[in-house]
Amino acid sequence: MPAWAHALVLGTLAFAGHVQAIGQDTCVAFKSSSANFPLVSNHKATPILLSADEWPGVQRTAFDFASDIQQVTGVKPTLKNATSARSSYSSVGSTVVIVGTLGKSSLVDEVVNRTKLDVSSIEGKWEAFLAKEVANPLPGIDSAYVIIGADKRGTIFALYDHSEQFGVSPWYWWADVPTTQHTELFVTSSGCSHGSPTVKYRAIFLNDEQPALQNWALEKFTNGTGAALTGSPFNHFFYAKLFELILRLKGNHLWPAMWNSAFGIDDHQNQAMADWFGIVMGTSHEEPMMRSTPIEWDLFGSGIWDYESNQKNIYEYWVNGTERSKTYENVFTVGMRGAGDLPLSEDQNIVLLEKVVADQRTLFADVFNTTDVTTIPQVWTLYKEVQGYYQDGMRVPDDVVLLWSDDNWGNVRRYPTPSERNRTGGAGVYYHVDFVGDPRDYKWITSSQIEKTFDQLSTAVAREATQIWVLNVGDLKPYEMHTEFFLSYAWDATRWTPSNVDSFVSSWVQREFDLSASDATVVASIVHNVTRHNARRKPEMWNATTYSLTNYREAENVLATLQDAAAASTRLYRSLPAKTRPAFFQLVHHPVQASLTLANMWIAAGTNNLRASQARISANDLKAQVETLFEADYALEVDYHSLLDGKWDHMMDQTHVMYSYWQQPMANTMPFVTQVQSKKQALAGAMRIIPEGSAGAWPGDNVNNCALGYACPDPSLSLDPFVPAGNRFIDVAAGGPTPFTFTVTSNVSWLHVSPAKGSVSPSAPEQRVYLSVNWDAVTGAEVAQITFNAVAKGQPTLSVNATFTANHTVVPAGFTGFVEGDGAVSIEAAHAARNTSVEGLTWTEIPGLGRTLSGVTPWPRGGNELNFTAGSGPSIEYDFYLFDTYKQGGNVTITTLVSPSLNGLGDDRPLGLALQVDDGTPQTSYFVPAATPGSLPAAWAGMDGWVAKSIIEVPMVFPVQPGAHTLKLWMIEPTVVVQKIIIDTGGVKPSYLGPPESVRV
Repeated sequence: MPAWAHALVLGTLAFAGHVQAIGQDTCVAFKSSSANFPLVSNHKATPILLSADEWPGVQRTAFDFASDIQQVTGVKPTLKNATSARSSYSSVGSTVVIVGTLGKSSLVDEVVNRTKLDVSSIEGKWEAFLAKEVANPLPGIDSAYVIIGADKRGTIFALYDHSEQFGVSPWYWWADVPTTQHTELFVTSSGCSHGSPTVKYRAIFLNDEQPALQNWALEKFTNGTGAALTGSPFNHFFYAKLFELILRLKGNHLWPAMWNSAFGIDDHQNQAMADWFGIVMGTSHEEPMMRSTPIEWDLFGSGIWDYESNQKNIYEYWVNGTERSKTYENVFTVGMRGAGDLPLSEDQNIVLLEKVVADQRTLFADVFNTTDVTTIPQVWTLYKEVQGYYQDGMRVPDDVVLLWSDDNWGNVRRYPTPSERNRTGGAGVYYHVDFVGDPRDYKWITSSQIEKTFDQLSTAVAREATQIWVLNVGDLKPYEMHTEFFLSYAWDATRWTPSNVDSFVSSWVQREFDLSASDATVVASIVHNVTRHNARRKPEMWNATTYSLTNYREAENVLATLQDAAAASTRLYRSLPAKTRPAFFQLVHHPVQASLTLANMWIAAGTNNLRASQARISANDLKAQVETLFEADYALEVDYHSLLDGKWDHMMDQTHVMYSYWQQPMANTMPFVTQVQSKKQALAGAMRIIPEGSAGAWPGDNVNNCALGYACPDPSLSLDPFVPAGNRFIDVAAGGPTPFTFTVTSNVSWLHVSPAKGSVSPSAPEQRVYLSVNWDAVTGAEVAQITFNAVAKGQPTLSVNATFTANHTVVPAGFTGFVEGDGAVSIEAAHAARNTSVEGLTWTEIPGLGRTLSGVTPWPRGGNELNFTAGSGPSIEYDFYLFDTYKQGGNVTITTLVSPSLNGLGDDRPLGLALQVDDGTPQTSYFVPAATPGSLPAAWAGMDGWVAKSIIEVPMVFPVQPGAHTLKLWMIEPTVVVQKIIIDTGGVKPSYLGPPESVRV
């Protein structure tokens, strides 16, 4: 069992039973005990009291809280306003629930004063809360379960924290997750509590919300016309649903939809409703001063969007947005970008931009009538070229939050350096799981790993970038789980570590689907396999040869993993009760089925083209398969849109097949396929012979048979005992309409052929013949001749010979480690022989991260600000054995596969690692070069760049003789994540993922 699976099992056991909440202390029970306080018992609900002077958002949430209790138990508690006057609550009984905000609720303040309840743990703390049973809180009341927030959202989060533990998923409406029913409902007398969140402002950003979210909202929340000025469907009915979701997920901040939308003018209730709910509003990196730009500028602005030449009009435009928003809770974006989310022109320099910010500060002072604008939350987003302005010396006032951005692909470009952490405004991170732009859009389906997000944001926590986190979620669906993880981690980063981050998924599926621990582990594995597959390369970037069709059985193995996940998903989907299936379909079943369908279509298209080039009639079957899968892709979209009488119609409108450049195609189009003439025999005869690892075919000529392309020698294969697959194969295929029988013979007894005979016809157009070796009968390198004879009616016997070399390599007794096979040693980084800590830093596995198994990285995260020279830091060691280094002149190429990441502490602290073989001199590579300020390294971009391939390859050449060796991986800079190491002795073949892990003895 792989390491990440162990973590899943352990995590699932930790949350065994009915998981109601994720990453929280549990204070809810469903059975009576002396230590429990009843909320619903014997079909009677305990009343809930609030004071009339409570925050409106708390009053509103209390209604949700009462409704949630009813959803769970069928009994709705009485919800009543009360004061400290006994007459206001004398009729409710001797046991009550009291809800309120410290310093705002006169009822809660009275309870605290009367009982001397210790609230020091939350008093004055941002969004903290406590809840516990209190005896004799008010005259005539014997006992109360008191839920107290330090501020408005502290109380709101306390209520929703309990609701989730009751069994009401935050996604009860947005993903149709059913509520688990209980007849009895209790809370523990000791209750629950939580201090201030890790991240102060925790936001999502609805961006790139076309076509799916807009089309859906237009149908569901408007009369089909949208807002008067913009046509936007995002009105207060839509936002009411979204605000509640954000709060249930313990978020508190929103960047609203922006394309063809303007939050402040589309619906004049939007801003007031956000404040009523308790949501802090903001605007995106390109929309300063609470105005939706460019939409509002196009409607109301005068002149061009150029502050140098049109300062007066732009300034007044900003005044309007600030005036409109000043009575509400906001974080104001400052600075300026060019029109249409583009950079400003080159002649608009840092001096001008600093003037923009200075003028905006003056505007704040005027509009808010204050001499201290530092009390007004402000953020400057260092997105793309804006980071370049910062690197070139531009500065904003100390109280403005610096919001560092990722590269739009989940790799944070910069974190605060130690000197920057002294700024009073602090810092944050703008992060993506959805994007429109180079090198290609990715908007269709979940294609990011929570392990990657954990990797990047754990660094943000360690480097104190915790003032604001914003997650670009595009259409929101289908990024439900990732959105929740992001907000959960922002809420309490201390809950999640490399050893338990995988348990988030298993706990999440238990909560959503009320599964057993074992079934939850299965679903977690499905989710991990699908997100891993889609994160290896975004589905929008797939093509017919993404995975090798000839080497390492790569495409077949990739497809088999998805097929297994889809089969497991189908089994579980069919076993679930009807009420659970819509949620399971949205959150698990559709993503795996859609991913499999698309991957299968692309691989089938590639195989179709390959087999056509080999004159194999099975190419025609694959053409038909691609056509069927192309229609199945749309059928899955229809299935999604048909759920629950069309509740989610349009949510899968996003195109995703056959991109020609970065922008989405206007329609899905089928991959290119071809066919062979089905009634015409191949020139070389009825039988085609295709050995593993070759794109050629025998008999006859083929450009892939040899360099010359004609008069090529017979095909040849080789095998050694340490090839991971353990055998080779040769395909026997039909080269036309004529059926034939075949036999396979060899001139040696140590070669096992299976099957040794068979028949091929247009209805069964190929047979795979496996070749394995009895190694006890082979000494050194021995050669076998294999003969394929085909008999077809009315044709002469067709014969093809192949050469098979068995190279019996032997490892000395007592050696332990990885062994060269097939000309390479491939090692998953987590499978080290030894791990040495230095100054408290240790190479640690993040299970599930990356393209194949996991990643290893120095921990604690951030490296305690330390870096090392090669040979002095923490190290991790791998023992390996080589048989042949002469193909490269006594050298080997060792390629370290590293998770894409950037120089997060600046280019003067570039990411690096060092390798050492035995006692040789270590080699150091700083593999992320400096880039022009505001840009990214050249190797980042393109369809074969770091982000497209989701890997950085770091090659080094070492002189190594055959025999046993030790490879040491040294820490240079913290936050490097190593996934895999490949030692090439001359046999590594082209593939996407690299050779499978070598045999370990």
